[in-house]
Order: sequence, then structure tokens, then C-alpha cells
Amino acid sequence: MPKPNARSLLVQGFKAAWPICLGYLPIGLAFGVIAQKAGLSPLQIGLMSLVVFAGSAQFIAVSMLAGGAGAASIVLTTFAVNLRHVLMSSSLALHVGSTGRRLLSLFAYGVTDESFVVNLSRFQQGDWDIQRALVVNHSANFVWITATVTGGYAGEFIPEGLLGLDYALTAMFIGLMVTQLRGRRYLLTALASAAMATGFYLWLPGSFYVIAASVLAATLCVMITSRARKAGANA
Repeated sequence: MPKPNARSLLVQGFKAAWPICLGYLPIGLAFGVIAQKAGLSPLQIGLMSLVVFAGSAQFIAVSMLAGGAGAASIVLTTFAVNLRHVLMSSSLALHVGSTGRRLLSLFAYGVTDESFVVNLSRFQQGDWDIQRALVVNHSANFVWITATVTGGYAGEFIPEGLLGLDYALTAMFIGLMVTQLRGRRYLLTALASAAMATGFYLWLPGSFYVIAASVLAATLCVMITSRARKAGANA
């Protein structure tokens, strides 16, 4: 693949990133409002978005702060929730494994559920590289930080719970999942994961039920797909 100039990299990266940025605006504003209601200042909200940059973890952390949870429990809970990044990183490593450590660290910082979906699909198409992926990651990062800080300032004028702002992140994840249901096996995997998560919720502590259900459902899908391919090859 020929190396494009810097302007071409930026344009292609922005074209891929704009749906994420558009989605981050309402969700970031919602988080900023919720964080402000929990007692965080706009500066603290901005620093949290810069350092953590993980929407679900930030929503959880703010909810736990509002409930009076201690630092240790917040760190452990958000760590458990973000364990899914191990799975995402494993998939992306196939495409960026030869990248230098400094550039790879910059890329890893910007990996989120949304940028993962966009970049992985582009990598699989074969017309993508680490430079374009970085534009996607950090365009989204900039919009997220800006939106959350704006929400922090706007929170002083918005009543708590207005327009279902606390549902914004859940709605975004549902939208992301729907875009990935491109075949029967993906639909069955999603349904199996949902059923397992519902069952595991009753006896697994914290958010581990989400991770356990996701890993187990994905593993079963891979096993079934592998056996189906072997059976087809032997037929």
C-alpha cells in the first residue's frame, strides 16, 4: 500500500472517525452532567476523561463516587470492567504488532470499544495502517474530552435525570452491537452472551458476569465455527 501524505492520512482518519465523534457528543455531555451532579468540577471531569478515557468506566466510577465508595473498590471495579480491552488488544495486535513501542503506546491509549470496531474492520479490509488508526483514536479522544468538560459546565443548568441522559451509554453500546450482527453466528453469539450474563449476574460479584459471559460465548462461537469448517472440509 503506497504511503499517503499527512493531509491524506488526516482526511481518511477523520472520515472513519466522524461517526464515533458524533456519538461521543451526546454521551460525553451526559457524562459531564452526571459527573457534575456527583460533585466533580469541570477541571476534574476533564482530567478524568484525559487520564482514563473509558466511557463505561467513567460512568461507573462517578456512580460509585456518588454512592460513597472508596478508592480501592472503584479501581478494582473499573479494572474488571475494562478487562475486555485484553480481548480487543489481542485482535488489534495482529495488525499493529510490528509497530514501535512509542507509537504503539500512543495507539493503545486511544483504544475504546468504538475505535476498536472501526479500526479492526478497516484493518481487515486491508487498506488501513497505524497512522490512520491513530487519527481515529485521537479524534475521538479530543471530542470526548471536549464534550465531557462542556457537560460539566452545562450540568449547573440541567436538572438531574433530564431526557434520560443516564441511558446514553447503554444506547450507544446497543447501537454498536447491532452494527456487528452480520450473520447468524454473530446473532447467536450475542444472544448466548446475553443469556449467560443474565444467569451469571445472580452469583458472580461486581461486573465479572459481563466478562465471563463475553469470553465464554465468544469461545463457544469459535469452537462451533471451527468444527463446522472441519466438517465441511471433510465432507
